[in-house]
Amino acid sequence: LNGEIITESDNIIYFLEKEYGCLGSSISDIQFQKIRQMERDIFKAWCEWLCREQSIFYPNKSRESKLRNNLKDLEDLLKNSITGYIDPHFDADGIIRPGTGDIIFIPYLERINASLCYYKGFNLRIDFPSINQWFTLLENQHTYLGTQGDFHTHAHDLPPQMGGCFKESNEKQLYFSKLIDTGEGLGTLELNKVVDSSYYAKFALMRIIKHKDNLIKINPTHDEFFDISLRSALTYMMQGEIIYPKIICGKGLRYLRDRISVPRDMSLISARILRKSLEKIASCDSSNDMYKIPTNHRYDQNPSDFKKF
Repeated sequence: LNGEIITESDNIIYFLEKEYGCLGSSISDIQFQKIRQMERDIFKAWCEWLCREQSIFYPNKSRESKLRNNLKDLEDLLKNSITGYIDPHFDADGIIRPGTGDIIFIPYLERINASLCYYKGFNLRIDFPSINQWFTLLENQHTYLGTQGDFHTHAHDLPPQMGGCFKESNEKQLYFSKLIDTGEGLGTLELNKVVDSSYYAKFALMRIIKHKDNLIKINPTHDEFFDISLRSALTYMMQGEIIYPKIICGKGLRYLRDRISVPRDMSLISARILRKSLEKIASCDSSNDMYKIPTNHRYDQNPSDFKKF
């Protein structure tokens, strides 16, 4: 801003408060430190459960219980909040908006919600109704919808960032992870909002058309087969009509499906609609092959391929 680059979350908030004033509480307020400590405790417990393997000295059930206890503190805070926010802010029109306390929690709770569904079968929004209502309030804010990530992106981007994420195989975990991986998504567990699907499908189409040449170029399959298969998926997305090409490039379609990044490439709903369409055509390829998503890096999502746009 104004020619200055500011990194790290807290520094960004300090800078924005200096430039534009506070949203609710100031990050410097003494009374705000209780909220900060709560956020740190939840973050630590999440990391301990997600990124550590089972051991006889510290079983996963103990880690889960620790996180649940920390989340209950936040649940109680929100249950007693008249507005439903952690740190409400009233804008110039008197409308209640999320404040600094909410902004600090958003990136962590969003990732907790996604990663624990995928790796543990843990359902944050069902088990903690006040936190679910908090998410729902945020999802009615345009500013949040423009930055909200989705479960597929978080689940597969986190392992390289966190040093590994460990699965606990159970009925819910298998069910949730399959829906996330295939692009179906988890419905209202990801976004509890009624939307105009036709608008979001058009937006996804616009993004594909804009980057079509580069998408074909970086896809590691046969260009012509991928191009025709992609057209088939887009036709299905926009018109509901299935026109199968002679050679279905399922491997190429799944490569694209797994590398749509939200919100970098498009919004959550647009990505969900596009992923489902790609999988619809890919599922008819008898080979069922796919390029596995790397877990030690995500250089396969390098944005430099699209920097000229």
